[in-house]
Amino acid sequence: MNDFLPAIYLSFLVALLAGTAIFIVRQILRTRKTESRLSQLQNKLKKEKGTAQEYYELGTLYLDKKLYVQATKLFQKALSTKEEVEPENRALVYNALGFTHFAQEQYDLAVRQYKEALKLNPEYVKALNNLGHVYERKQLVAPALEAYEQSLQYEPNNATAKRRAEALRKRSVTSS
Repeated sequence: MNDFLPAIYLSFLVALLAGTAIFIVRQILRTRKTESRLSQLQNKLKKEKGTAQEYYELGTLYLDKKLYVQATKLFQKALSTKEEVEPENRALVYNALGFTHFAQEQYDLAVRQYKEALKLNPEYVKALNNLGHVYERKQLVAPALEAYEQSLQYEPNNATAKRRAEALRKRSVTSS
């Protein structure tokens, strides 16, 4: 048995290193793909006007990189294009715009954008959750709870809304 112990350890180490190498290679490929798309969109939008989808896509790439000011400008361009954009897609852009404002702690602007998204798509659960979250940051418990409960009406198994609504209910009971 003692003769096999080094072989077992070595096999385990090789398997661990192979798994790590596969993970790293996948991350590199994913990053290269993202950076390539980012570069393509930047170059295209420098030369010519883009579509709402292209502005939105580049904005989300900037959002992933935490470049909120640049993302905000791109989302605004997506909303101001002359092309006809489906209300559900416009709601996505308003929600993303709200998130950029939230990330910059511009909570009133974030609320406004989330509400615009909800005007276009009242059942947009992600926007309702985001609205609840920004109300929480503003210490507005009642509107936050209302947003989460509305989210649960459309998606009863929404884990985020359930967890946050329960926490707010507990907080409002203990503060009463």
